[in-house]
Formats: sequence, structure tokens, C-alpha cells
Amino acid sequence: MERGLLWLPLLVAFFGLAWSGWNEYQKIEFYKQWAEKFERHKYDIYAVLGQQGDRLTWGQPTRKGLKNTQTVTFQDIARIRFRIDNQFYDAKDAEFPLNAKQISIELVLKSGEMPSIRFTDIDIASGWYRFLSDRLASSIS
Repeated sequence: MERGLLWLPLLVAFFGLAWSGWNEYQKIEFYKQWAEKFERHKYDIYAVLGQQGDRLTWGQPTRKGLKNTQTVTFQDIARIRFRIDNQFYDAKDAEFPLNAKQISIELVLKSGEMPSIRFTDIDIASGWYRFLSDRLASSIS
């Protein structure tokens, strides 16, 4: 009986990992369907982001769909900022902190709002920052 009790935590951990994997699989399957309508898109555990024409749409992925979905056009954006651990960077900077905990792109809207899109990878975030900055510059001129 003692051996059975010793295996119980392992069994619970196994079912917890299986449930977590199933949830993540459901999120990715929903994302695949959602991303088909976008020219450019990204999936992250924090946020999904898609660009179609002059529109940006993002939200938080869940296994039942997106929540907190927001959409803006490039005409609504006044400025774009790249934030790593509460410091702003120019994406052309060569050195970023390797152990960054919070990476995000902030959109400063003309209405004064500042929505933030979270990332886990600095390279993907800087690529999106460059892309969005170039698109914003071309839509202004």
C-alpha cells in the first residue's frame, strides 16, 4: 500500500501534464483557423497578433477562442514603442538583455490609449516592431 501511495503524486502529475498539453493543443488549433485570414500573424502564450491590410488584431489565446480581442488601423496609431523589462529600446539596438522577463510592443494611439502586446521572444518582438514601424512610416507619408 505504501508503494501505491508513493506512485499517487506521479499519477497526478501525469494527468496534470496531459490536461495542460490538451489545453495548449486546443489553443493552437483555434489559432490556426483564426490566422488563415491574416497576411502576417504570430502565436505566443501571451498573445496572438495578426495583420491584414491596414488592420492589426490581437487578443489572448484560450482553448475556447480569443478573449480581450482588439483591432486598430494604422491610421489610429500615433507611435510604436518597444519595451523590455520597463525600459524602452530602439529595435535597431544590437544588445538586448538575454534574461528579459517582460517583452512587449506598445501602440500609442491617437486617442491616448496605449495597448500593449506581450511577447516571449525578443527576436520575434523586434521583427514585429521593425515591421510595424515601417508600415506606420509608410502610412503616414
